[in-house]
Amino acid sequence: MGILAILALPLLLLGISGIIYIYQSVRWLLSKSAVQNKVVVITDAISGLGKECSRVFHTGGARLVLCGRTWEKLEALYDALISVADPSMTYAPKLILLDISDINCIQDVAKEILNCYGCVDILINNASMKVKGAVQSISLELDKKIMDANYFGPITLTKAILPSMISRRTGQIVLINSIQGKIGIPFRAAYAASKHAAVGFFDCLRAEMEEFGISVKTVNPTFICSYHRQPAPGNWEASIWKFFFRKVAYGVHPVEVAEEVLCTVSSKKQEVLMANPIPRAAIYIRTFFPELFFAIVASGLREKLKTEEEN
Repeated sequence: MGILAILALPLLLLGISGIIYIYQSVRWLLSKSAVQNKVVVITDAISGLGKECSRVFHTGGARLVLCGRTWEKLEALYDALISVADPSMTYAPKLILLDISDINCIQDVAKEILNCYGCVDILINNASMKVKGAVQSISLELDKKIMDANYFGPITLTKAILPSMISRRTGQIVLINSIQGKIGIPFRAAYAASKHAAVGFFDCLRAEMEEFGISVKTVNPTFICSYHRQPAPGNWEASIWKFFFRKVAYGVHPVEVAEEVLCTVSSKKQEVLMANPIPRAAIYIRTFFPELFFAIVASGLREKLKTEEEN
């Protein structure tokens, strides 16, 4: 009896792990089958996240249209995808030069995209530009550049593709945004403003497109990074600032985000938040207890600046 009691917990954990593994495997297979033969456009496909999205959709049998600013990098991505895929189960990707921050060229590029297959089933707005610095140190010109890349670029491309989707009364538009579209973090004002603007636009678009059978979805991860960074040392790391925001800086791996994007387009989810409990709590506190949120942010910022002055 004693041995059974000792083994009960490990066996229970093993059983639960097995069930979770089977569930995730089935979900993954269903997600891949849902995008087979679909025309999928991915902006900034040459970024870390763009490459991973290209990989998962390519292996799922999607007809890819990959957009990026550098032709050489697009060709390198093309070669990488072709070299590992089964040609009988996949389509050779189409490559399109696109600088999403160049608003004047987007209309022409959109026509080129539509000419590839005659339609777009899934548009994945992935392109993004980041900047970090105090508000007074960021020029208005850079503010505008961030807004072009993170807001005006994606909505201009979306508007250019929409008439085709509306006429077919089907399609999906996915915005890969950021948790900073929900909460603002000091020294990232321009970036957070552009992400808030994008969330507002796509929330409105979601409601307007429902009558046409077009789904609008947003995926909001914390910072996307190629590895899990460790926090920089400092006394302020032991403060309430650490408790509230430190884990936001860890970010999520592009592979995780790409797989979530694939699962999202094959499900009925309209919004996904990829964050651990601490950033999630920050969003709820910002919504329901804004004064507490502001006090925590201000306290953490003061302590961080004090530590930097001492060092």
